[in-house]
Amino acid sequence: MKNQNKNLFYKMLRIRRVEECISRRYFEWKMRCPVHLSIGQEAPAVGVIENLSKKDKIVTAHRSHAHYLAKGGNLKSMIAELYGKKTGCAKGKGGSMHLIDLKAGVSGAVPIVGSTIPIGVGLSWSMKLKKQKNIVAIFFGDGATEEGVFQESLDFASLHNLPVLFVCENNQYSVYSHLRKRQSKKRNILNISKAIGVNSIKLVGDDVNKIFKVSKKIINKIKKKSQPHLILIDTFRHLEHCGPNNDDELNYRSKNYINKWLNNDPLKKILKEKIFSDKELKNFEKKIDKEITSAFRFADESEFPAKKVLFEDIYAK
Repeated sequence: MKNQNKNLFYKMLRIRRVEECISRRYFEWKMRCPVHLSIGQEAPAVGVIENLSKKDKIVTAHRSHAHYLAKGGNLKSMIAELYGKKTGCAKGKGGSMHLIDLKAGVSGAVPIVGSTIPIGVGLSWSMKLKKQKNIVAIFFGDGATEEGVFQESLDFASLHNLPVLFVCENNQYSVYSHLRKRQSKKRNILNISKAIGVNSIKLVGDDVNKIFKVSKKIINKIKKKSQPHLILIDTFRHLEHCGPNNDDELNYRSKNYINKWLNNDPLKKILKEKIFSDKELKNFEKKIDKEITSAFRFADESEFPAKKVLFEDIYAK
């Protein structure tokens, strides 16, 4: 149990430090793509993905860094992609919102809201047709559930008993608009899912251990019975919707709301258990810092892609 907690904490800390470094260095003007940072939302990514095998696949959306890293995506390739370099995971042509690492099972990140859901269901359908025993985990935000394709995809997955896990990370806001401004009070994502025939459960994104334990049971069930499930996880982003800054001065989120989540930060929650020595924490930080420094150096020293590659690896011209 203690080693499990340490492992989960390390992976969340690594994501946090990578994102913080991106935020600090964004003003160097070497990363020219938009960035949707995952600071504060590490627990859902790590807690769920830790239960996936390398052959299981994930599909993620615009806020993709945490999922990519949790699934084992190459950090050097990720930073190089943010720099627009040819050594990037999408050859420098995609940027932050188009991360991919097929070797790690990261099938792709797609920024169009809701589009990850049918793509992931299609992958899952393919797996079932090929009689593979792996699953697809699809990550999306609360805004994606307002798209018609959300219900259509759940219906298709339910109808065909597909091995797919829908993970909705609900940070309450679509840019600056709260759920109550976008959805009826009578609307309930869990009820919608259950009515379609997809088992669903709600968790809170401040407890990585609980997310890990619950998702482990669900993932094992999906693999055993080939039935889709949905996990709705309430979570909180520390920074602005898109960009490296804090935007709390805009006052679209109340101070009580912000402080409540900051006081229940998923990393702080594990630290309160006091399972680490000061030496262990310092070693964690040192190891992560060394890896991050190496990744940014790699990106900085890599070359930009040639113009001719603009028309390579595309489906239409």
